[in-house]
Amino acid sequence: MAALHRKIIDTSSAPAAIGPYSQSVVVDRTMYISGQLGLDVASGQLVEGGVQAQTKQALVNMGEILKAAGCDYTNVVKTTVLLADINDFNSVNEVYKTFFSCNFPARAAYQVAALPRVSTDRKKNSTILKLQQLMLS
Repeated sequence: MAALHRKIIDTSSAPAAIGPYSQSVVVDRTMYISGQLGLDVASGQLVEGGVQAQTKQALVNMGEILKAAGCDYTNVVKTTVLLADINDFNSVNEVYKTFFSCNFPARAAYQVAALPRVSTDRKKNSTILKLQQLMLS
C-alpha cells in the first residue's frame, strides 16, 4: 500500500488548538479542519455579541486556516455546525451564507449538550463550526 502524504497546517492567525490536536491536517489532496469556536485570536476568549458574532468569528478563524493551506471557502465541500441551541439555526444561517454565497458545501447541523470553553450561562449563545473534507485544487 502506498504511503499517504500527510501535512499539518498550523497558523498563528487562528486560535491555537485547546487540546492535543492540530488545527488542520492535509492528507494527499483532502484537508480536515478541526472545529472552531468564535474565539478571539488575541485573547482566546469567545467574542461578545451572541451567536451571530461567534459564528462570524469561527468562520473568519477557519478562513485563516484555509489561507494558510493556500485555499479559500470555495474549496470547502462539507461542513458541520454544532449548536448549543438549535433555535439559533436561522441566525447562524444568516452569517453562514455570507461566507458561502453559491455552490454551498454539503452540511450537517446538530444541537449538542456542551461545547468546549463555554460556561453554563453562555451556552445558549455559542456555536462551533467544523469544516471537513476540503478538496484542494
